[in-house]
Amino acid sequence: MPYIQVKDLEMFYEKMGNGDNIIFLHSGYSRGILAFAGQMLDFQKKYTCYFPDFRGHGRTRCASLEWSTPQISDDILEFMNQLGIIKAHFIGYSLGANVGLYLAVNHPERVSTLTTIGTGGFCDPTGAEEFEPEWMIEKGLHDMINQMIERHEEAHKGNWEEHMRQSAQDWRLYPQLTENQLSSIECPALFITGEHDPFAGEERVKRLASLVKGSNYFVVPGGSHRPHMVRENPILVNDTILQFLVIE
Repeated sequence: MPYIQVKDLEMFYEKMGNGDNIIFLHSGYSRGILAFAGQMLDFQKKYTCYFPDFRGHGRTRCASLEWSTPQISDDILEFMNQLGIIKAHFIGYSLGANVGLYLAVNHPERVSTLTTIGTGGFCDPTGAEEFEPEWMIEKGLHDMINQMIERHEEAHKGNWEEHMRQSAQDWRLYPQLTENQLSSIECPALFITGEHDPFAGEERVKRLASLVKGSNYFVVPGGSHRPHMVRENPILVNDTILQFLVIE
């Protein structure tokens, strides 16, 4: 699949399907096709689906290893410009959900709808320390370390420690959107959380939905932080989003 020059990036992306455009925004520590493996077949039947790898992630290449949520949102805007995508639906998970919020706030004319999974819309640094490389080495998390090396080798050139430090730093800092900024979102929005998601949860997405006029939220029964993934409840999540997109 193709690379495209986006500012200082050689951005890697997957594209499949036909119809209106959907851009899938992946989570931290992951990449496009991994974060949304449970969505690809269902959504490509009716939509043109794009799965870009973010700055600092996956197969996207850059001389700099630094990245942040606002920087990624700017990258996605330029990605759209380069491909001639005037407007798109966005489906974002975790980090990608926050990227979607930034796009909806700062570039409303480019966002047809926004669906988020696994964000409460406000910064919460709880747990970030457990993803610092020194902590992972101390705890002997060799399987995850090997995953990070394998998943992001093209992006971080083998420097998995810097990848993890950047991820933890972004987790501690973003999103930095005020209630007024979130209230300015005008596009149709759907906020999804797993019932047992420690980073979002019903109370947080309910608050977020109360700020965004006309939005809805959905709690996946028994779901964790990744209710859309295989072995959780991808069919329910997919059907919920597809119905939302048809209505809107």
